[in-house]
Amino acid sequence: MDGLEAFCFVLGFGFLIFGAELLVRRASRLATAVGISPLVIGVTIVAYGTSAPEAAVSIRAVWADPPEPGISIGNVVGSNIANILLVLGVSAVMLPLAVSRTVLRRAVPQVIAVSLVVLLMALDGVIGRIEGACLFAGSLIYTIGAVYRGRQAGPTMEEEVEAHGAGPVKIPVMIQYVGDIALIIVGLALMVQGAEWLVNGATAIARSLGVSELVIGLSIVAVGTSLPEVATSVIATIRGKRDIAVGNIVGSNVFNLLLVLGLCSALSPIGIPISNSAIRFDLPIMVGVALLCWPIFYTGHVISRVEGGMLLAFYAAYLLFRFLEDSSNSQTSRFSLLMLYFVIPLAVILLAIGVVRQWRQNRAQL
Repeated sequence: MDGLEAFCFVLGFGFLIFGAELLVRRASRLATAVGISPLVIGVTIVAYGTSAPEAAVSIRAVWADPPEPGISIGNVVGSNIANILLVLGVSAVMLPLAVSRTVLRRAVPQVIAVSLVVLLMALDGVIGRIEGACLFAGSLIYTIGAVYRGRQAGPTMEEEVEAHGAGPVKIPVMIQYVGDIALIIVGLALMVQGAEWLVNGATAIARSLGVSELVIGLSIVAVGTSLPEVATSVIATIRGKRDIAVGNIVGSNVFNLLLVLGLCSALSPIGIPISNSAIRFDLPIMVGVALLCWPIFYTGHVISRVEGGMLLAFYAAYLLFRFLEDSSNSQTSRFSLLMLYFVIPLAVILLAIGVVRQWRQNRAQL
């Protein structure tokens, strides 16, 4: 690893953090200025923007010569798993995340439903062009519906004060809008470029240390495309914009499946072939992770530090299992049995207890 790669690694990290800070500030300000709640901005503009690396990688893979459509499905599914287990886990460990009832009642069921639809589409071994067009159409409907509901709800009084300040606005409103949009674009560009430099630098570090290409692909590269989501959600959490922190993840996952995967499937001449390994393991894990959101979000309407730690532990276990399986390690079967018959049942029992307690509390308050 040379000095230039090290410099790009450090600079990429700085770009990522600064871009995320700029994006959260201006997106939140713009949301309240035009009468849209920050939650909606989180599941649309911020979510779409932070998913730009996934979109770029997947679409470029479809148009590569020769085409590599398998990268598209792997990138989308892997990013969705990382978004919930890694990004929400990191954010919640830093500061417990409050979950609004809108996210619990509307956004989580949407993520679960879309994940199930993609799994069903993939069971025949391919997501065809017509299926891809249907997914893409769904992304348009989803975005229009989110914006419409956000306009109906509008921002809170506290958000209005934060957006416009307590005193009179001296800068013309239209100039403010244009400036906010321009800075949002700058923030997105900084994050995308920063993520690319950070991944390239981290990959060079891994190779210089003698780490295998498999480990690089399962860890650094997979996490790298989710770095904008990590940065945005962490910055939003620190700044108290928890609707954006959670909405960013929910919106990114829906966007990845509907728009990115849909567009790639529609553009590919043969659709997106799905491997047996992805059908048997990765896609069900993606659905399971989406289902996991509901009990965690429901208990106290907050993602606690303990729950955040559990999400991170599950992500580490997922990466470890993929490494063991792909390397044909003799410990794969023991590890899978441990997860299947002890860790997962224990987590289900603990979550079920929490759900029952929360349900009783809700009934007692009626």
